[in-house]
Amino acid sequence: MTEIVNTAQSEAWNGYEGEHWAGHYDRYDAVNSGFNEPLLAAANIAEFSRVLDIGCGNGQLTRLAARRAASGSAQGIDLSGPMLGRARERAAAEGLGNVTFEQGDAQIHPFDPASFDAALSRFGIMFFADPVAAFANIARALRPGGRLAFVTMPPMTGTDLGSVFGAAADHLDSLEIGHTSGPFADPDRIRELLTAAGFTDITARHLESDGHRGRDVADATEFIMGWGPVRYHRSLADFATDDKVRAAIATALEPFATPAGVRLRGTAWLVTAAAPLP
Repeated sequence: MTEIVNTAQSEAWNGYEGEHWAGHYDRYDAVNSGFNEPLLAAANIAEFSRVLDIGCGNGQLTRLAARRAASGSAQGIDLSGPMLGRARERAAAEGLGNVTFEQGDAQIHPFDPASFDAALSRFGIMFFADPVAAFANIARALRPGGRLAFVTMPPMTGTDLGSVFGAAADHLDSLEIGHTSGPFADPDRIRELLTAAGFTDITARHLESDGHRGRDVADATEFIMGWGPVRYHRSLADFATDDKVRAAIATALEPFATPAGVRLRGTAWLVTAAAPLP
């Protein structure tokens, strides 16, 4: 692995958080897969494209991009060793020969200049230590005029997930439902950061998609209890309020239970931009 500067995120994604995502890769893909098609379409991937997936995690999006770029290639980069192990396993099981995965920090990774036609990310760009430096590095990795497309979370307030977190927050003093994806929660701030990194033709539009959280309320409750942010705030309370938190989450999930499982409407900003021309 190359040098990293985002040490706090590296520790999380190579510890409990990464292990949980790798162990429940199919569940997380079910939560987020509704954003795949809009994101892949926005990236303008063609048969011979060279694609970079930033914060690729378990690699579902990378593998889908590799199929679209059947005569090209797709490379995923992520901080998480456990998730990259899962990504490689799934790519091998699916017989994909044009996809690779590398452990590294996209903010400082020594990508070859102009080595990609498109860069994309499904919620993998939200916590860079220095967003402008990170996207300037990604811009250098793209060919002139190359395409950037990513999805990032808006603030949770007023959303389905916000209602569930709000219920848990009643018993976890440290949990705030105003949590956002850092500087990438607001379109104006996104445009400002990407412009500073050299990108042009920046757009942002709102997306919504249903995400499958579990077979039933009990199953979805246990999954959310184990999700990194919830577990972290449970740990800050020494797990003393777990019974109340579990009951509150279950009650908040009940309106979202359907015969097909528990489904929460997810929201995102779909952002596109072009790498600078010479």
